[in-house]
Amino acid sequence: TNSLTMAWRLYKNLSEEQQRYEKQLIFEHPAFVKLCQQLLRDARRMTRGDLVFSLHALVSLGVPQNTLLIQTLVRVCQASKLNQLDNRCISVLATTLAGMDKDKNVSALQAGLQLLVEQRISSIRDIFILQNLMKCLGKDAPVFLKKKLEMAVLREIDGLTFPNALRMFLALAAMNYCSLPILNPCSKKIQENVHDVPFRQLIFILEVCHTLQYRNVKLFSALADYVNSTAYLWDKRQIILFLSACETLGFQPTELLDIFAEKVTEDPDFLNLKNLLTVLRVYSRLNHVPRVQKHLFFETLHSCLNKCLPQISSTELLKAVYSLGILGYLPQRALDELLQKDSKDELILPDDLKEQNTMMLRCVKTCMELDSPSFTKPAFVLTENLSSLVSLNLRKAQEALIELLGDKNMFLQNVRLPYRYHIDFEIRMDSDRKKVLPITATDDHPDSRVQRLAFLFAPVSAFCLGTTHPQGKLAMKKRHLNKLGYHVILIQNKKFQEMKNEDAVEFLKRKIYSEDVFSFPEATVQDNN
Repeated sequence: TNSLTMAWRLYKNLSEEQQRYEKQLIFEHPAFVKLCQQLLRDARRMTRGDLVFSLHALVSLGVPQNTLLIQTLVRVCQASKLNQLDNRCISVLATTLAGMDKDKNVSALQAGLQLLVEQRISSIRDIFILQNLMKCLGKDAPVFLKKKLEMAVLREIDGLTFPNALRMFLALAAMNYCSLPILNPCSKKIQENVHDVPFRQLIFILEVCHTLQYRNVKLFSALADYVNSTAYLWDKRQIILFLSACETLGFQPTELLDIFAEKVTEDPDFLNLKNLLTVLRVYSRLNHVPRVQKHLFFETLHSCLNKCLPQISSTELLKAVYSLGILGYLPQRALDELLQKDSKDELILPDDLKEQNTMMLRCVKTCMELDSPSFTKPAFVLTENLSSLVSLNLRKAQEALIELLGDKNMFLQNVRLPYRYHIDFEIRMDSDRKKVLPITATDDHPDSRVQRLAFLFAPVSAFCLGTTHPQGKLAMKKRHLNKLGYHVILIQNKKFQEMKNEDAVEFLKRKIYSEDVFSFPEATVQDNN
């Protein structure tokens, strides 16, 4: 056992390349073969501790799981009295099993270990051991056991160290268990020591937060500020990985996105096709247009896309053009090629991708029409009132509008517009924006001076995390409704539902009569065309 453990300790400190070479030498060494044979013979006579540490060393060294030696050690552990193991041995065995594939013997041993943990959990005071048990038991552990482990960790949370905070994220991810009482203090500890977090761990933290659906804006901001302040140290590809992880969470690190845009315009040669598609996806979903040199940034991306055209697949081309279209940019050469492929039916895909591709292509064609410099606001927009009924999550808004405006005839609901757009409510006002007009009166006598307001009650997920900044698709919809002559009022429905009735009425009143509503936003980047 000591020989195997020492071999593992030396081995794990080597580089990946050295490990491959040393592993071959170890496995081919005559003494190693004899050692394994002796271990196979003596397995049933070994102490429980020696048995567990030998199994751990062999698995860590990469001895195949389906060998007679590994299977024998697993069966002996299973057949022996597991309750004779001390807490440290339990932790080592848990770590070993977490790194093994599930088979009949491993599953049986894991089940026995789970029963032992249930009995022992109240006596385990070492947070490191608790983390190992959480990783071993994994997402298949029963909920009551996850809660017991949570309570055991919380007993020791006051002594939490920074390395333990990082490991705790991994342990909770392994269990697929979002425990806010554990995650919040761990996040605080990470924020306090953010300058000590290795880059790979930064990405890992964000990925775990996505897995656990844990949204902590303060944590994400601290990580983004750190990367932003040390951006000169990181390779551009590393920053792309970080931004991609932020995009998955719907989090917009504004300053970092601006700094990275400058790096792209200064040196775009690093943007191969894969990186280009990631950058386009990130900026479009987060609806981020750089504050400085925005035209140069998009022209640079456009140029990189043109260089990739000979090697790009139909689906990748569609994704690239769609991403730029969301931001209001029309890459003419790529568009021409995309439409050529569409006319030849080269964009037809298997059923699992067909719906998504159809949606993206429809959006691209809508952008081509509405974002074109030649498009002029129509004097009249044909609308269709789909139904007098509204969904439950819009009932409160409907009642507030009736109370505010006095009559159902003062607004439309469930309105369908051209280009497959839909708005929740529409009201119309006089040219001075002082008075709300009845819908029937404006329908009977259309007047181009009538101001149209479109209410969009969107879910929180349609906005960047912790902000009222709309994500790409919602921002595109707002831009296109503006083009059709609407003044758009975006409302986070969750926050609106939390308001008292009188506050909801007052909120809508402020929105309707606010001067800000009637100032059209500045054009995005479409004027480059």
